[in-house]
Amino acid sequence: MTDMQRESMEYDVVIVGGGPAGLSAAIRLKQLDADLQVVLLEKGSEVGAHILSGAVLDPCGLDALIPDWKEKGAPITVPVREDNFYMLGEAGQVRVPNWPMPKLMNNHGNYIVSMGNVCRWMAEQAEALGVEIFPGMACSEIVYGENGEVRGVVAGEFGKNPDGTKGDGYEPGMELLGKYVFLGEGVRGSLSKEVIGKFNLSDGHEPQKYGLGMKEIWEIDPAKHREGTVTHTMGWPLGSNAGGGSFIYHLENNQVYVGFVVHLNYKNPYLYPYMEFQRFKHHPMVAELLKGGKRVAYGARAISEGGYQSMPKMVAPGVALLGCSVGMVNVPRIKGNHNAMLSGKAAAEAAHEAIKAGRASDELIAYETDVRDGAIGKDLKKVRNVKPLWSKYGLTASLALGGFDMWTNELLGLSLFGTQKHGKNDAEATEKVYSHKPIDYPKPDGTLSFDRLTNVSFSFTNHEESQPAHLKLKNPEVPIAENLPKFDEPAQRYCPAGVYEVVREEGKEPRFVINFQNCVHCKTCDIKDPSQNIHWTVPQGGDGPNYPNM
Repeated sequence: MTDMQRESMEYDVVIVGGGPAGLSAAIRLKQLDADLQVVLLEKGSEVGAHILSGAVLDPCGLDALIPDWKEKGAPITVPVREDNFYMLGEAGQVRVPNWPMPKLMNNHGNYIVSMGNVCRWMAEQAEALGVEIFPGMACSEIVYGENGEVRGVVAGEFGKNPDGTKGDGYEPGMELLGKYVFLGEGVRGSLSKEVIGKFNLSDGHEPQKYGLGMKEIWEIDPAKHREGTVTHTMGWPLGSNAGGGSFIYHLENNQVYVGFVVHLNYKNPYLYPYMEFQRFKHHPMVAELLKGGKRVAYGARAISEGGYQSMPKMVAPGVALLGCSVGMVNVPRIKGNHNAMLSGKAAAEAAHEAIKAGRASDELIAYETDVRDGAIGKDLKKVRNVKPLWSKYGLTASLALGGFDMWTNELLGLSLFGTQKHGKNDAEATEKVYSHKPIDYPKPDGTLSFDRLTNVSFSFTNHEESQPAHLKLKNPEVPIAENLPKFDEPAQRYCPAGVYEVVREEGKEPRFVINFQNCVHCKTCDIKDPSQNIHWTVPQGGDGPNYPNM
C-alpha cells in the first residue's frame, strides 16, 4: 500500500478496458439489472482509440447480446461476399480451393468491420443503459482487500516526473472499488499479468502463445475495389523463418485492410517482423492491388494464439479475466471478437447472480464453467491442435494435419491427436545468433513500403514526454550485457514501432535507448524479450495510439 490518501468510489462492478469483452459485460449487467452500479475505465483517449483488429466479425456474440443490433444502427454493414485463400511464392500464387476446408472456416454470414467503430457504437449502447464510462483513465494498480482479494483499481494517476517522483501538478488517481472487478485489458494487460502471477492462474495450463499483427488501411483505385472480398495468404515472404500469414479485406469507401501476422515463436533473432510485412506488399498480387492507392493508417498489436489449452484459470477472489486477457482467439479462423463478447456476457451473468445472492469478492466459478463448457470452449476445442501442429511440423505438413484434425473434431467430436502441447513460451523459443544468419531486407520504397517511424506517425500515437517511461527494464544492464552478444538485441527488430534502439557512437560503449513516445501498446516486447527483462505498464491515461477506423 502507498502512504498517500486517495479518494475512492464504490460500485457493484468495475470493468477495466473498453474493448468488446468489457463493453459486452457492461451492457449485459445493465440489461439484467438497471440499478446495478457499473463503471468502465478505458486508457485510450476515447473508446476505440486503442482497438486494432482484422477484422472479420462473426456476429454470434452480438446476436446473443443485442439481437436487434441492425435496427440500432451498428456499424456492421459489409457482409463477406467472397472468400479467397492463397499460398504465395516470391513471384506468384496458388489459389487453395474452399471445398476441402472444414465448415467452421467458411465466412458466410460474417462481416468486415472496424472493431474500433463497433466498440464506439457499443459504448453508446452502454451509456444509454446507464453505464459510467471514463476514457483517458489508465488503471495503474490493483487494490487488494484485507484477505488478499481484488477490491478495485487505481485509475487516473497523472503528473509524475520522468524519475517517478511527483511533479507540481501531480494527481494521485482514485480508487474505484467494486464487489467484482473485470479485467478486459486485451492481450498481455499489465493488471491481468499481475493477477495471473499472484494467484498462480496459469498453473496446470500450457503457456500462452502469441502473434504480432500489423495492419495498414489503404484507399485504393475504385476499379480494383471489391467490397466484401476477404483474402488470406500464407507462405512468402516468411517461408520457414516463421509461422504467420496475411489478410486483405475490402471494406466500404474503396478502402482495404492490409494486415500481416508473424507468430512470435520464431527462432531466428535476426527476423524483423515489420520488414517482413513491408516486403509482403511487394508481392505482384498485392502490389498490383495497391498500385495508385495510398496508406492512410497503421497500427500493431499482439494476438493471443495459445487457444483452448493455454487459457489460464479465469477467476480469483474478486476478479474475472475477460476476452483476450484469457486468450480466446480461434487461430485458424483468425477470430476472437465473438468470443470476447460472449465472455463479457457470461461474466456479467455470473456477477449478477452472485450480487443478487448477497455475495461479493469471491470467485465467480459459474463464469469459468460457462466459458469452458459453453460456446467459447466448444469453438476453441475444435481447433486446439492447429497452432501446436504448425509449430512442430511447419506450414505444409500442418495444413494437412490441422485440416484433418478440424474435420474429425467437426464430424466426430474428437481428435486423433488428443490435445497437443505448446512447449516453450515465445521468449524461450528465441535462439542465439550463432545458430542463424542475418536477413537482408530491402529498403522501403516510400510508395508501397515504409520505414517504421514514418508508419508510426500514421498511428497518431502521442505520449506526454515528461512522464516516466511506461516500459520498465527489470535490469538496465541486460540489453547490452546479455541480449546484445547472445541475440543481437532483438528488441531493435521485433518492436513494430521503433521504440528500442542500440546506439553505437565512435569510441563509446553501445547504449540501449527506449523511445517510449513511439509505443503503440502492442506488448510484443513484454512477450518476446528473450531475457524477459521488459515489463510493459500503462502510461498516463489518454496516451498512446489514436486509431481512426482500426
